[in-house]
Amino acid sequence: MKLLAIESSGPVASCALLEDGIIRVEYSTDSGKKHSTTLLPMIDKALALCGCAPADLDAVAVTAGPGSFTGLRIGSATAKGLAAALGLPVIPVPTLMSLAMNAYGFAGIVSPIMDARREQVYNGLYRFSRVSREEGEDGCASGGTEDIPAKPEILAEQRAVYVETLIDELNGRGEPVLFLGDGVPVYRSVIEEKCRVPFSFAPAHMARQRAASCAVLAEILLREGVTETAEAHAPFYLRPSQAEQEKERARAAAENGGNGDKGR
Repeated sequence: MKLLAIESSGPVASCALLEDGIIRVEYSTDSGKKHSTTLLPMIDKALALCGCAPADLDAVAVTAGPGSFTGLRIGSATAKGLAAALGLPVIPVPTLMSLAMNAYGFAGIVSPIMDARREQVYNGLYRFSRVSREEGEDGCASGGTEDIPAKPEILAEQRAVYVETLIDELNGRGEPVLFLGDGVPVYRSVIEEKCRVPFSFAPAHMARQRAASCAVLAEILLREGVTETAEAHAPFYLRPSQAEQEKERARAAAENGGNGDKGR
């Protein structure tokens, strides 16, 4: 089976080809360039490098949200276009669970955070609960791995949450925490000041979104029957876009003015 995974939910544009349980190629960039100009050329180069034609693919996976509104639209449009043209299923992968897969085997709580602005982050909480609980000094599990689960246990579903609220929740859980994601550089000082449980920050190779992690999780979801048609697929947003919020505020202001409530 050949599965193409697409990641464009945040600053990183990334694609990967998973074939029969092996990542054949992964192409990622965090160059600051627009995903609209980088993603398709990256996919073309990645497939060509493996000698794989689009017609050889069996499924297309994409991180479906939450994340950047523009980034999610670009990734979903790319996945929909390829899947529709090739008659393939789309596998919608939760962005934050995909990000958590970077830390597979960590013996504690994995807390991916993506900057959602306004002192909020997109966040979910996960645990690789059936990994051996014997830990090394680095906080990662050691010992036998025959009982490793297929995907992480969800402790908190994907949400938009204030950073301090998240830290309070983690303090209350009392377990070691690993933070990763593009929200870490933004809120690192707040975490260092207020987090009372043992915590660490993922190193550079684990810290950002990766299409390889999306591909591994997508293969699991495919076995579980989690697929959509190209026509049915749409990005998952946790809150309205800035433009939609401004439009709603303008509408509410106009209605209030029309009702004589302007001075209230």
